[in-house]
Amino acid sequence: MRTIKSIAIILLCLFLLTGCWDKAELVEFGYVQAVAFDKTKTGKLKLTTLFFKPTGGSEGSEAGKQSGSRSFTIQSEAHTVFEAIRDISLHFGRKAKWDHMRVILINEKVLQQRDIGDIMDFFARDHEPRGTALVLATKGEAADYLKVKPIIESTLGEQLRSMEIAATRYSAKSIHSSLLDLSIQLHSEVGIALLPYIQLSKKTEELSVSGISIIKGGKQVSSLSPTKIQQLLMLTNQYKEGNIEIPCGKGNKNVKDGLEVLSAKTKVVTFIQKDSLTVKFNTKITGTVSEMHCSSIVNREDESAFKERIRKAVEQEFLDLIDELQTKRLDVIGIGNKIFAKHPAVWKRWRENWDERFDLATFESHVEIQVLHTGVTVGKPYSEYKEK
Repeated sequence: MRTIKSIAIILLCLFLLTGCWDKAELVEFGYVQAVAFDKTKTGKLKLTTLFFKPTGGSEGSEAGKQSGSRSFTIQSEAHTVFEAIRDISLHFGRKAKWDHMRVILINEKVLQQRDIGDIMDFFARDHEPRGTALVLATKGEAADYLKVKPIIESTLGEQLRSMEIAATRYSAKSIHSSLLDLSIQLHSEVGIALLPYIQLSKKTEELSVSGISIIKGGKQVSSLSPTKIQQLLMLTNQYKEGNIEIPCGKGNKNVKDGLEVLSAKTKVVTFIQKDSLTVKFNTKITGTVSEMHCSSIVNREDESAFKERIRKAVEQEFLDLIDELQTKRLDVIGIGNKIFAKHPAVWKRWRENWDERFDLATFESHVEIQVLHTGVTVGKPYSEYKEK
C-alpha cells in the first residue's frame, strides 16, 4: 500500500514539473554583439547597440545571401545606461539580450569627462553580460566604429574581439582587457586600469587596435603609445609573442636587426629601506633571429656581441618607459599592489602619498637574452650571399 502511495505522489510531482512557467520565445529578444558609448550635447549618454540579424538559414544558404548585412544598430539616449537600454525596445520592438555581447566601445571623451564606473555598473551588476566581454577606448565617435563592415568574421562584434586578441598576442602593441580584468584593476590598491585603444581611418575606413588608455580615479588621465606597450607587457608578465628591433648603430638609424621573441619572463623584486624603495626587474627573453641586416653570427664571439646589443637596447627601453611613468606619476606596472601583498603594514603608511613615492623610487633593470637559432639560413645577412 505504501508503495502505491509513493508512486502516486511521484507521478503527481512529475506533472507539476512539466510545462514552461516563465517561457520566453526567441522572437522576443534581440541579441547584442557590441555596444558603443558617446555623449550628447546635453550631457546624456548616447548608446549605440549592434544587434545580430538572424538569416533564417545556414551561412551559405540563399536566405543568408539575400539578407545582406548580418547586423544592424539601434541608438537611444538617457542619463543612465539602464534607461537607455530599456528605450531600445521603443525603436526595435524586442528586448535586448546581452549574453552574446563581444565588445564595449567607449569614446575617449566620455572616459575623460565621466567616471567609467557609471557606465560599467550595469554590466557588472546584471546577470546577462559575460565577464569575458572586451572593453576598448575609441578615438572619436564610438558609434562610427559600428558602421564598419567586418573583414573576415561574420559580425563586427566578433571582428573587433579577434583584432584585440591578435594585437596583444602577436604584435604586442595592445593589451587585453575584459570586463573582469577592468573590475580587478579598478578595485586594486593602485586603482589604475588599462584599456586598449582602437582607431578608425577616415580615408580607408579601416580599423586598427594599438595603444593604451590609462584610467585613474575612474577617468582617463593619460595614454601610452604602441611603441611602449611591448616593454610594459614584458615587465608585467603579460607578453605572448612579438619582435624586438635592434638598431644597427650610428649612420644606420633606419636599418635594424630583429629578434622574434618566443617568451619573456620578468621577476620583480622590491627592496625597502626605511622610507626608500628600490625595484629590480630581472627579465629573461628567449627568441630567434627574425631579420639580419648589419650583424652576423658565425661563431660564439658574434653571438655574444649580438646578445649584448639586444640586452642594452631592451634595458634602455625599460628604463625609458619607467621614466615616462614616473614623470606622469602613474604606477601602471602595479608596484604598489606588490608592496601591499608582501608588506601590508608598509603599504598602509605609503598608500596616501604613493604617487610621490613611486616618482622617487629607484628602478634597476637586468636582462638576459637567449638566442635559440638564426632561422633556416646561416647567421649572415641575405645581402652578403654571393654566387661562387
